[in-house]
Formats: sequence, C-alpha cells, structure tokens
Amino acid sequence: MIIESTISLLLLLIQVPATAILLSRLLKGPRRHPPLTPQQPTPDILGSVSVIVPTLNEALRISPLLAGLSRQSYEVREVIVVDSRSQDGTPELVKAAQQQDPRFRVMTDDPLPDNWVGRPWALHNGFLFTSEGSEWFLGMDADIQPHPGLVASLVKTAQAEGYDLVSLSPQFILKYPGECWLQPALLMTLLYRFDPAGIDTEQPERVMANGQCFLCRRSVLAAVNGYSSAKSSFCDDVTLARNIAAAGFKVGFLDGAKVLKVRMYEGAMETWKEWGRSLDLKDASNRAQIWGDLWLLSSVQGLPLIIVLAYLFIAPSPYLPISLVLGLNIFLVIIRFALLLAIAPSYDRKNAMGGWLFWLSPLADPLAVLRIFLSALRTPREWRGRKYNID
Repeated sequence: MIIESTISLLLLLIQVPATAILLSRLLKGPRRHPPLTPQQPTPDILGSVSVIVPTLNEALRISPLLAGLSRQSYEVREVIVVDSRSQDGTPELVKAAQQQDPRFRVMTDDPLPDNWVGRPWALHNGFLFTSEGSEWFLGMDADIQPHPGLVASLVKTAQAEGYDLVSLSPQFILKYPGECWLQPALLMTLLYRFDPAGIDTEQPERVMANGQCFLCRRSVLAAVNGYSSAKSSFCDDVTLARNIAAAGFKVGFLDGAKVLKVRMYEGAMETWKEWGRSLDLKDASNRAQIWGDLWLLSSVQGLPLIIVLAYLFIAPSPYLPISLVLGLNIFLVIIRFALLLAIAPSYDRKNAMGGWLFWLSPLADPLAVLRIFLSALRTPREWRGRKYNID
C-alpha cells in the first residue's frame, strides 16, 4: 500500500490545483452574456458590413452559406468570396449567386507568399478590397449556415457592448456515430482551458475566438495591418484576436448557437485529423501556456475516467490518500457528464445516426486529450490540400 499511497499523493498534488482552476472557470457560467438571437436591422447600420469568405474547393458545402448570406438584410454592403484557385467549381457557384444578389462578387487571391498560411492570406486580401464605407469586417467560413438576422444581431451586440471584435461559437451539425462520440470531447478541451463563451476575458493571452464568424471594426483591423500578425498561424483567428486584445481593444467571444450552424467535418476520422491538429492553439500561445494547458487537460479531463476505472479494480482501501483520489476523480467524472447538459444546445443531432452517443462522449476524453498532446508536439505541414514550410 505504500506505493499506492505515494502515487495517490502525487495525483493529488497534480489534480487538486487543476480542479480548482477548472471550477473557477465553470463558476463564471451563470454570469455569461446570453446567447445571441436573430435581430432585425435598423437604418443606422445600413451598409455597415463587408463579408469576406475564403474558399478553396468548397463547392460541396458553400451553397447553404451563400443562401444564408442572401437572406441577410441591408446591413450587408458586400460579400467578397476570396478564392484560392479552386478546381471544383466554387467560383461558378458564387457567380451564379451574384445573378440573384449583386452584393456577391468573387476574386482570386495573389499567389501565396512565403511564411503565410492560406486562410489568413485570403482574408487579408479580401480585407484590402473591402469598401472603406463599411464600418465592420465580417470573416466567415464556407461551412457556416447563417440564420436570417445573424449579421444584424452581431453588429447590434457589438455596438451595445462596446466590442471592437466579437466572434461566435456555432451550433455544430452532427451526422455520424463516430463524430457524435468524439467531437464533443474535443470541444470540451476548449471549454476546460478557457472562460465560457459570453465571459469577457481580461487577459489577452487567454482570449478565445472563432474565425468561422469573426466581426471586427475595419479601423481596428487596419490599425494592426490586417491579418499580417497572424500570417503564419494555423489558428489565425485566436492569434489575431489576442493581438488585437493586447493592443487595448475590447474583444468578445459569445454563444451563437441560435444564429448560425456549421457542418465542419465528415465523420470521426476527418474530425480527428483536421480539427484536432489546431485545437492545441500553439500558434497563439507561448510554451508555458501550452504546457500549462496540457497539464490541466490531463489532470481534469484525460485522467479522471482512467483513474476511477483503475481504482474500481483494486480492493477498497482505508488509506486516506487513496480514498481522496478516488473521490476527487469521481467528482470530476460527474462534472464532465453534467456539462453535457450545458453543451447540448450547441449541437444539432436531429438527423444524426447514433446521436445518443453524444451522451457517452466523456468516454472519449482520454483520446481527445491525447490528440491535443499530439498536435502540440507537431507543426502542420499540410492543410486543405496545401503544403507548407513555415519557419
């Protein structure tokens, strides 16, 4: 029992501080800004928004975005699709949409320079071509499905709250069993590391953002020279948001589950490969932050289920350290399952096969944390079909 007690003491030293940090973040939840809801535009925001959409072979999923943007009202001045030489007919779909809505136009970005990642380069090019009459720049990804009233809600919220930059967390559309089980566990790695959506984070280095729906004052983006400060980042949204927050501007990350949906990846394998390799956020963090987050995730998300199962296979012990470790990890597992109720509105599972596996997603937590470790230790060399050699 000496070995077991020593291991238990070490686990307590590792897990107790991490649990305290986690609880301090979760307890902020009741004070968060309520989820955005669709709003009607008013004349004061007429033509105030330029929408930029970066694309590379998005023909299979861009149509809902184009249709959703067409349903936005007169607050949208223009929709510029910046295409990176797609080979699947993406520009033709945009041109067809332009026949019905003259606010749409498509442009091709310049050849990718050294030390730039494709997405921030396309967004930077689009920003340079936005109308100077627009007060706001709105970056949106091709996989977003916006509800009517989204853009008006974004602008009015930013104005009311004094945000210079505000981005939204979406409602995720799930379809297949594997992703119903894995995707919520990967999402939880973000929720455990950062304040809840709707809480204004005071430390710029802990700011969160989502480039899928990213509204920024055009003057602020000009002040930081567009996307140049995030040019080599594979999480350019978070990198840019943190740079803007560090410059003294007000940045918000809010719940947008009622105003936009997203269908990101097809199945668990694609989710593991594509989303998993940017969730470490190492391009926006220093080394101490990265390893601090890995310690936190291991302590409160990756280990609890493993520890509880391991302790169930050993005889009950009268030794206090062993009992305390078991109790602490049961508590963490209970919290994890309870959080499923909190994140359930962030998922559209109506047409999902095996949607019930969402409720078993805590069982995927060790894998999700492993994925963050693997991503943190590797530099991406390929993204969406492009190969990179980033210094």
